Amino acid sequence: MEEQQPHTQLTTEINTNSAVIVGDPARVDKATEFLENVQGWAFNREYKSIIGTYRNKRILVMSTGIGAPSAGIGVEELHNVNVKNVIRVGSAGAMQKGIGLGKLIIGEGAVRDDGLTKKYVPEIYPAVPSFKLMALAHKYAPKAVYGIIRSHDGFYMDDNAEQEAFWSGKGIVGADMESSALLTIGRQRGMETLSILNNVVLYEGDLANGVNDLVNGDDLMTRGEMASLKLAFDILSDQSLEEN
Repeated sequence: MEEQQPHTQLTTEINTNSAVIVGDPARVDKATEFLENVQGWAFNREYKSIIGTYRNKRILVMSTGIGAPSAGIGVEELHNVNVKNVIRVGSAGAMQKGIGLGKLIIGEGAVRDDGLTKKYVPEIYPAVPSFKLMALAHKYAPKAVYGIIRSHDGFYMDDNAEQEAFWSGKGIVGADMESSALLTIGRQRGMETLSILNNVVLYEGDLANGVNDLVNGDDLMTRGEMASLKLAFDILSDQSLEEN
């Protein structure tokens, strides 16, 4: 009998090559609004998982908690149960003015400002998404913000403001904590990966988006969260992925 993966409790009985990973276990429940034939799988530590179908495509949805180490464990264990396509659906803080709350930010690459991926490959190795999944993102979400994002390890560092100003000046469009782990480890394991982020924080001093964004912020961010989940399901269920 096949042993369960030690952290995620997954086995090859999930019977799918595609997964959406999220940080917050509560977002797994929100994903059920798009899925049919939903089956709960496991909830161990930060890893909550369900399986359902979207447009007849069987897809796993699993939470990974916060940060690169737990996301990295999740990606490795997905690989161990034969998952090939993985899309992260998460939240981000905007790093440029003019990116409104709830706007989708899709990473064309990630600054690896995390500690984990340096244990896998040297710092000069790029963290880049799958071309196939990126092309499908452009197909389904042509108006999203596309650019390089930065994945980091902490919210409360003493030099956060200086770091954000530095990377904003280099054209970084958004920041999160897990994408670099997904993109780097996924590439090492031969997986197709992509990161879709929902902007939940306006860039510092960005008042140009107006008071409406602030008043209606919760609604905008909720719509962005649902739009990011739908986009991931649209991509993973695209027939072109089954043709390869």
